[in-house]
Amino acid sequence: MQLPLGFLFAIIIAALAYRAHSLNKSGAIAALVTGTIIFGVGGWQWAILLLTFFITSSALSRAFKKRKQGLDEKFSKGHERDAGQVFGNGGIATAFAALSWFFPNEPWTWVGFAAALAAVNADTWGTELGVLNPSSPRMITNLTKAVEKGTSGGISLVGTLAALAGSGLIAFLAVILPPADNWSLNTGHWLLITFAGLAGSLFDSFLGATVQAMYFCPTDKKETEKHPIHTCGTPTVHIRGWNWLDNDWVNFACGVLGALVAMVAMLYL
Repeated sequence: MQLPLGFLFAIIIAALAYRAHSLNKSGAIAALVTGTIIFGVGGWQWAILLLTFFITSSALSRAFKKRKQGLDEKFSKGHERDAGQVFGNGGIATAFAALSWFFPNEPWTWVGFAAALAAVNADTWGTELGVLNPSSPRMITNLTKAVEKGTSGGISLVGTLAALAGSGLIAFLAVILPPADNWSLNTGHWLLITFAGLAGSLFDSFLGATVQAMYFCPTDKKETEKHPIHTCGTPTVHIRGWNWLDNDWVNFACGVLGALVAMVAMLYL
């Protein structure tokens, strides 16, 4: 009965998120797919970690609106997540939840799931709260170079601490809510997942600074992720990065790196 119940629960969550304008139609459908697998195959502990990421990221995306004015033109998409964003942020976590069906009672599936979510949660918290940094962020590839807030690849002290907190929250829940009673998760696992998540978010910033596709608006004379049309209505021009590597793929890579770091570290824990 767990899978049908997971499907029902996923429908409810996707519908509520759609009504709250946190998801658009394609995002709601994608959330239904990922939610069914995570809720239905994994169980309530897996669902809590996913909901923690989704609720906190949605809340932060709406917070501090005055501080974020003028930044939306830089990002490729708005606050209503579409299917690409849902799968980009939750695809790796969903894969680990699915693997738990074939490898039941294996703690590595849980740690990989948690680390992937910790990474995308860290990235979201760092992006949304980084605007509160009093000074301009620095490019991760050149810490002496100041850039505008919202620039892909820019990092700041506040943003990095927020990323660490976002990752640590997911790690904390993963340690206190293990799906199996015989799994002895401890402080070492909390640190492992936390820093794997932080590593994933920093990798996201590195990709944003180097190979993510970036564009330029000739009218506003600003760098942006938006393509083919900028917020002002002007067609944007590709200036750097790989054309196919948009923010959704960068977020996907963030989750991959977080899970990979956690898997490798587990070998030594």
